Amino acid sequence: MSKAQHVERLRQAILSYDIEGARKAAETAVKAKVDPVEAIEKGLAVGIREVGEKFHRYEIFLPHVVLAADAMTAAMEVLEKAMPKGKAKQLRRGTIVIGTVEGDLHDVGKNVVAMMLKSAGFDVHDLGKDVKTDAFVEKAKELGADIIMASSLMTTTRPYQRELVEELDRLGLRKRFRVMVGGGPVTKEWADQIGADGWGKDATEAVKVASALLGRAR
Repeated sequence: MSKAQHVERLRQAILSYDIEGARKAAETAVKAKVDPVEAIEKGLAVGIREVGEKFHRYEIFLPHVVLAADAMTAAMEVLEKAMPKGKAKQLRRGTIVIGTVEGDLHDVGKNVVAMMLKSAGFDVHDLGKDVKTDAFVEKAKELGADIIMASSLMTTTRPYQRELVEELDRLGLRKRFRVMVGGGPVTKEWADQIGADGWGKDATEAVKVASALLGRAR
């Protein structure tokens, strides 16, 4: 089997949501001396991007995305172990802290965004729902995050997104962390109004915007 075939096998494992198949394909690729970085970037990443595009076109549903993400994780665990020390960390696209703002108990949309970001190679730390502004800030500081993402699914909780931006300003941390906002009542106009760095109308758009903010557009 050629190196290109090993890479294609990884891509197909993602597209078929085959967790064990992805793990075995990764193990076989490592044994065949396929460059782990190439295997990830030309196999896994391509496959997961196609899954994201299908989800965006409503051709597949959330359970498919979950399985594809799990398949990618299984393969990544094998391939990262085969990389030179420090190389795996370089492949990470950035660190993101995400959560639903204080007073808001809706998290389905936020969960989809978090999952898509993980699949795209971001290191994602999900704080869950009903997250206070201080918790966002402290976690971002602890991790040295690149982006803080705050979701709001109710008009009444949307002001907490503004509070997050203002708190970062107050603490002198605004330039240290990029802020993205999203959710049902959240618009680009609102994001611009409160001084957020980005907004995504859905999970696919959120990944693209996050990548662009970090200068690593897909």
